[in-house]
Amino acid sequence: MLLVLSLNSQAYTYSAAGKEPLIDGREALLKAADSGDFEAATAAYEKVAKEILYFKTEYGIDLDTPMKNALKAKDAKQVNHVLNQAYFAEIDRRLKGAEQNVNDYQVAKVLVVKSKLFLDLLTPQMEAEARQQAEQAIQIALKAIGNPGVFGVGAEPANPEALANAHQQLIKALQAFSL
Repeated sequence: MLLVLSLNSQAYTYSAAGKEPLIDGREALLKAADSGDFEAATAAYEKVAKEILYFKTEYGIDLDTPMKNALKAKDAKQVNHVLNQAYFAEIDRRLKGAEQNVNDYQVAKVLVVKSKLFLDLLTPQMEAEARQQAEQAIQIALKAIGNPGVFGVGAEPANPEALANAHQQLIKALQAFSL
């Protein structure tokens, strides 16, 4: 019984670890940049820079240099553009992770749900057709991870092929934000 409770506790902890610095820092960064306070924008960026640098160290994607250049140039539009590129990269990275972990429902679900959080920040900036395609793709991804059911009742197996297709459709819909 303790083992079951321990496993449930670990799964809950993983899924509840809800801090997303790139999302949490977005408002301060964009608000400062849009108001022309680039000193405050730079300070806000420094709080999330670690998240941006992660892409460079792990994937060779340098978003730090363009962000620093945008801040130095006092270009609020470019600051937003680079931030959107980071969100695109987060969505892609997390959906790849969901594909790799499709047989672990809890992990896959957390990754897809976190992807949706980033997507929700991009969709207001998208054309209607692309937005509809993106929203449809993320819903397909959520369904594709399956469902363990309650004590097996209502269980649906994961569909790795549907998840991969949804990922590709979503990336296609988000081309305006690609790197």
